[in-house]
Amino acid sequence: METIVFYIFATTSIIGALFVVFHRNPVASVLSLVLTLFSTAVLFILLFAHFIALIQVLVYAGAIMVLFLFTVMFLNLKSEYLKFDAVKVPITLGILLPILLISTFVTKLGLQKILPMSTMVDSHPEPFGTVEGVGEVLFSDYLLPFELTSVLIVVAILGVVVIAKRRLG
Repeated sequence: METIVFYIFATTSIIGALFVVFHRNPVASVLSLVLTLFSTAVLFILLFAHFIALIQVLVYAGAIMVLFLFTVMFLNLKSEYLKFDAVKVPITLGILLPILLISTFVTKLGLQKILPMSTMVDSHPEPFGTVEGVGEVLFSDYLLPFELTSVLIVVAILGVVVIAKRRLG
């Protein structure tokens, strides 16, 4: 059952990522990115990394996507870029779905020949994907990059405030 769920959400993640890159409508691209992030969160759940999946949904699919949508709306794009052509969706899905199913089948056959299921070993350490495990790694091995990222975010926020004040003033 886990294998079927994995293939469904891995395929959904790939399709969503392709829609993000190739779709002309920026709002549809952002919504496709949300689909991709939710699918990735399900893959984290399959790895028993529940905390990372929760953070994926809350931070990326929630807060970052709202920021992206505000940015897209702030750009004030012309209406022809925001139109959604629902007629092409069944045609596109009719072309993409068989291709993805065939590629998934071929990949599964190839992986069964290379890695038999009996040789796979669960190699996750005990606190893998938990709050304790993520916190321990984040504040020990990655403390400097974590702090530099926070400084970078503060500088970016200050830059946005300065640019917004110049536009308004």
